[in-house]
Amino acid sequence: MKNPRAVVVKSVSNRNLFLKRSFDVFLSGLGVLFSLPIWGLVALGIKLEDRGPVFYFQKRVGIKGKTFMVWKFRSMVPDAEMDLGPVQAVEEDPRTTRIGRYLRRTALDELPQLINIFLGDMSFVGPRALRPEEMEVDKPGTVAEIWEFSGGAERQSVVPGLTGIAQIYGNHDTPRRFKFRYDLLYIKNQSVWLDMKLIFLSFLISFRGNWESRERKFGGRLR
Repeated sequence: MKNPRAVVVKSVSNRNLFLKRSFDVFLSGLGVLFSLPIWGLVALGIKLEDRGPVFYFQKRVGIKGKTFMVWKFRSMVPDAEMDLGPVQAVEEDPRTTRIGRYLRRTALDELPQLINIFLGDMSFVGPRALRPEEMEVDKPGTVAEIWEFSGGAERQSVVPGLTGIAQIYGNHDTPRRFKFRYDLLYIKNQSVWLDMKLIFLSFLISFRGNWESRERKFGGRLR
């Protein structure tokens, strides 16, 4: 794959942007309405396990560097980042609660992000929204700042997404610098049809319950 800095961002027509935003508003609105019973069950499960808060709020970076607060169902113990700070979770992370493991495998912990999509902070498809101070364990004993990796500026040219090429075609242990290449591939080739395909594949992964798997979720080449 080409160096991420060599990728030219595709110019998206106003019509496609309008269709993408209209689709986001319509589907997220329906999603919130019809998933409310699931919200209730998840909230009850979280409360019964440790009586901690139901929701978890994080500051994320969106389009053009604008920050916003993302909603999630809490899947980790309270104050999980007190010692390590904002590092990426790993499979079988000891900070994850029992119900949190199920929520993360099925991506139900991200269900409240439908509100972020409805408000326009996020889209259904796009690069993952990063945290301003996010760090990653790059090598054993080495912690690197996310913004040191190539592709950061280009990723901020589009609205971040709930799912995307990196989330679907990368495996759990794919280094962030390589996930950025997937993000740039999406930016270069974004279209309504690509969004539909990625959303469909995301539903399949949630149904299988293997979002946290270390293996690739889908084989083959991107088409």
